[in-house]
Amino acid sequence: MRRRTGRLRTAAAAALFALGAMVLAPPPTAAATTGPNDADDYCQGQCADILPPGASGNATLVEILGNKLFGTHPEHTTDQLAPYGALASGYQTLTDDTLTQFFNDASFGVPKDQIAKVTAPRDDVTITRDKKTGVPHIKGTTRYGTEFGAGYAAGQDRLWLMDLFRHIGRGELTSFAGGALANQGLEQQFWPQAPYTEADLQAQVENIRDTNGPRGKQAMDDAQAYVDGINAYREQSKNGRYFPGEYVLTGHVDAVTNAGEIKPFQLTDLIALASVVGGLFGNGGGGEVPAALALLSAQQKYGVEQGTKVWESFRERNDPEAAKTLHDGSSFPYAVKPAKAKGTALPDRGSVTPEPLVFDRQGAAAAKGKALPQDPVKAPEKYRALEGMFKDGVLPKGSFDPTQHRGMSNALLVSGKHTAGGHPVAVFGPQTGYFAPQLLMLQEIQGPGISARGASFAGVGMYVQLGRGQDYAWSATSAGQDITDTYAVELCNADGSAPAKDATSYRYRGACVPMEKLAHTNAWQPTIADPTAAGSYRMQALRTNYGIVTHRATIDGKPVAYTAQRSTYRHEADSIIGFQMLNDPSYVRDAATFQQAAQHIGYAFNWFYADSRDIAYYNSGLNPVRNPDVDPALPVKADPAYEWRGYDPKTNTTDYTPPAQHPQSVNQDYYISWNNKQAKDYDSAGFGNGSVHRANLLDDRVRALTRGGGVTRAALTRAMSEAAVTDLRGEDVLPALLRVLRSKPVTDPKLNTAVQQLEAWRKDGAQRRETTAGSHSYAHSDAVRLMDAWWPRLIEGVFAPGLGDDLYRALGANLAIDESPSAGHGPTGAHAGSAFQYGWWSYADKDLRAVLGDKVEGPLDGKYCGNGDLSACRDTLLATLQQANGKTAEQVYPGDDTCKAGDQWCADAIVQRAVGGLTHAAISWQNRPTYQQVVEFPSHR
Repeated sequence: MRRRTGRLRTAAAAALFALGAMVLAPPPTAAATTGPNDADDYCQGQCADILPPGASGNATLVEILGNKLFGTHPEHTTDQLAPYGALASGYQTLTDDTLTQFFNDASFGVPKDQIAKVTAPRDDVTITRDKKTGVPHIKGTTRYGTEFGAGYAAGQDRLWLMDLFRHIGRGELTSFAGGALANQGLEQQFWPQAPYTEADLQAQVENIRDTNGPRGKQAMDDAQAYVDGINAYREQSKNGRYFPGEYVLTGHVDAVTNAGEIKPFQLTDLIALASVVGGLFGNGGGGEVPAALALLSAQQKYGVEQGTKVWESFRERNDPEAAKTLHDGSSFPYAVKPAKAKGTALPDRGSVTPEPLVFDRQGAAAAKGKALPQDPVKAPEKYRALEGMFKDGVLPKGSFDPTQHRGMSNALLVSGKHTAGGHPVAVFGPQTGYFAPQLLMLQEIQGPGISARGASFAGVGMYVQLGRGQDYAWSATSAGQDITDTYAVELCNADGSAPAKDATSYRYRGACVPMEKLAHTNAWQPTIADPTAAGSYRMQALRTNYGIVTHRATIDGKPVAYTAQRSTYRHEADSIIGFQMLNDPSYVRDAATFQQAAQHIGYAFNWFYADSRDIAYYNSGLNPVRNPDVDPALPVKADPAYEWRGYDPKTNTTDYTPPAQHPQSVNQDYYISWNNKQAKDYDSAGFGNGSVHRANLLDDRVRALTRGGGVTRAALTRAMSEAAVTDLRGEDVLPALLRVLRSKPVTDPKLNTAVQQLEAWRKDGAQRRETTAGSHSYAHSDAVRLMDAWWPRLIEGVFAPGLGDDLYRALGANLAIDESPSAGHGPTGAHAGSAFQYGWWSYADKDLRAVLGDKVEGPLDGKYCGNGDLSACRDTLLATLQQANGKTAEQVYPGDDTCKAGDQWCADAIVQRAVGGLTHAAISWQNRPTYQQVVEFPSHR
């Protein structure tokens, strides 16, 4: 039987590649007679955007082969990468007139001489593609046709990606794409965050339709039309054999006979996709268990009272020196620390264990170690380049981790009072990582009740989610405010016997009730793309009335389960109403109606708006109303007195703070956001919002621009770009480090040279930028290498002796030491662009300033560098700098699958992580939005 299977697989592999000689049928097209869109466009050529690597993300098997063998790319899959990458070296001479060298024209419609193709999937909709970028411009005469066209265009550009992510959302990645370790890890990270049954997903659909009036019904009608459009393209491309080649390589479709299936999409798939997007970018809070462990460690070292003070000083939940989006002093109290907390449920030391997730491992899933058994499906020698394409996972390891906070995206807006043209200027967009194809897709949608251009997450693109309307633009940054709490539920046994830590019943309202078991079994077979041998396992999550079980522990010797209760659980797709409003030109007409639309978005986001008259800000999210005596930063006892106010476990609804209590503003002189603190007293959900934050890189520059006046689109873009290539440590912490080092002469010649290199780098802007475009070599490369090698050593040298190893590690579990561009250990992994969000820069800054005798607001509870002695602190810095100075480039940048050891530029470089068969060239590091808009509206309706 085994031999027969091998023959069949070999024959299938050989037959697969016969496809290369076949002629593929083109998609249906219409005559190119559509001219510029007749929708009102008040931007008058002053709106621009960009989204690398390209608008198109699908590739047939033949095109994947061409990419692997010859480096060729299908049309419009990579044409936005070069202009995007060029800004890192070209921003210094940027003018308004040269913006189009680095951005697309984001005007509505396509001029007749720029039309490349017009597709008409129905009589009531056309999809026009422009010659330069291939962005779909969808124009419908009916609402159904418009949304059908949006779904059809999504299929054209992102069919494989959407299919992949619906399976991630459903916890079925290995069954769909193979059993590689990275695939296993990804579904094991995602599924426990939003484990749903099919009935749960359907209930969300019905809830949106039935509880939101006409808009809810319209939203689900739009979603169904969108799904119908996806399915139409799915079926046509399958029958026409121009579907994405990954389906063949992963064994879903036979290339010769066309047997097999690309499964139809359904509305519940959109809910699963929304749960992935919301979990990655719109979540906030959680992490109370590791926070509690750090508190216990501090109390163990210093005693309860002093240890709590030490922990609070590192927590920085309302740091007075933190950069704030609302810098006018306005206060929006939320999730504040009570004077005397009640109901806090700290575990017994050493009792916490994570909740098991995976059971019944079979085959390759049961293998020990990092290397899983392989059972390769052979391809003919000529096509060996495609073997094992997904052997390391369909998404590179570290691409996503929903269990870690992911601060993403930035925004810069200046009021018209301070601009050259007298109209607001905005440069903003989301940092969603870099993938090929991109998770977002560009589109323009014009139809009854919809008029917008911008980016949408593939698979949930019924509406533009970040972009521009007729006379306004909007964008968002992840806010991360606390909408997730941890409860300690008391365990019990139904028979009244003493429960163990692994008991599966808990106390609720005086009764012992069983936890609901949610289980999902995945099995896989080897394919040409993923040679991982056959295997299977079962994932299981336990659901309670207080959320999903995450940990087990004891409290005063009694067993408990810790659960994560998230306000957006069972409501990931409810935000569709807000997005619908943002796309509706009859609804959003000014800053006030924009804020009203944003109020209907349950995700934790900071929303920004600009039109010809106003700039505005609103922080969205389903912020639960808590008992004011509860400390939301720590686990809470599962007791009616400490529950969210008005909480209904059946629907996971509660009382929410009213819109007036959310941070908001209209026409502040300027706004910046880089996932920083929103406003005074709006407590941070996690560690790391202190005196030094990457938002300072924006705030300092935009404040200076605003004071000078005459701000232009190019000037604001230059400010963003300069911040994007600046090392936060070099700009905002190195000055204090140098003051300590230079408090006495540095007599060691080698160390003095190292200090001089750091001084010269800081004087020149502390940037990580090429000497010239394309040189692949940094200016001040030795100083950059020194800082990369020094930072982790100096942090350990400064803090570990005073804190002790246990507390130092416990705090590090809540906030990583470093997130430099070349560090592969941060929440974004290596080559991810986004950097300097999470690190101990604020701790170092406050401590060094305290040792130097400077005024420090919100200081750490104690001085750590040299135990507060300047001379001893200097000795520590010199000793750790000497260690760093002895490290070679090969040791600092050890190399990986992309870079050879010692290649500093490459270690930082951004790589579009392949989510399919196409790969792209690396580009220079920039810490900027993935999709970005530059807008200035000169007129208004």
